[in-house]
Amino acid sequence: MSQSLLRALTILISLGDDGRSLDQLAGELGVHKSTVLRLLQTMESQRFVTHDDDHRYVLGSRLFELANQALEQRDVRTLARPHLSALNSATGQTIHLATYEAGEAIYIDKFDAIQSVRMYSRIGRPAPLHCTAVGKVLVCALPRAEWRAVAERIDYRKFTERTIRTPEQYLAELELVAAQGYAEDHEEHETFVNCIGVPVRNGTGAVVAAVSMSVPDMLLDHDQVLARLPQVRAAADAVSTELGWTPGRQPTPKG
Repeated sequence: MSQSLLRALTILISLGDDGRSLDQLAGELGVHKSTVLRLLQTMESQRFVTHDDDHRYVLGSRLFELANQALEQRDVRTLARPHLSALNSATGQTIHLATYEAGEAIYIDKFDAIQSVRMYSRIGRPAPLHCTAVGKVLVCALPRAEWRAVAERIDYRKFTERTIRTPEQYLAELELVAAQGYAEDHEEHETFVNCIGVPVRNGTGAVVAAVSMSVPDMLLDHDQVLARLPQVRAAADAVSTELGWTPGRQPTPKG
């Protein structure tokens, strides 16, 4: 690697930890201050670094632009496929991936159960917001100030006896999802089918998708499905890691 390029990258990594003075950077690189200054001036001209009145250098706005572009270029469906395939193989159950688009939860990928009946869901089809785990996860990720507006425009179609039927019930359900970090569809969309869903986050902490597992209760009862939550969460966390998120960090609350 070019020595100048290596030094420039070392400077950026160092500034990622904290701001540095010219003297500090020269000391860390083990070179004369004039060498470091030339590199800094070049990087500053391209907005990779900037400095304050005390001549303390910090990362520049160009890096934030590039970071956002890098995140946008990482397609969640492509990155998620191997992790969801592994989850499907490990559990044998139906696995969904959904995103929130234009006010709807849309299934963007699906792995059918290996040895059981197929679910009603289809790739490209909307998932009802009020009675699916992915729908609840994705709406819960919106700013709280938007929850009521979403809740009041939902058509509360009754799919089963357990289907949520009112905005008040739905808002209470969103509070539960927010508190526990996952959502359930407890025979709400399809009779005798239980589902658990968890969020997928990008590098900024924003929820960009939801992963779920659906199981007919002839195979696993409600408690047995809940016992699989760590596996579903691990798969979602693996996708989030691919997208730049560090599982375990606390996202900034919305609204």
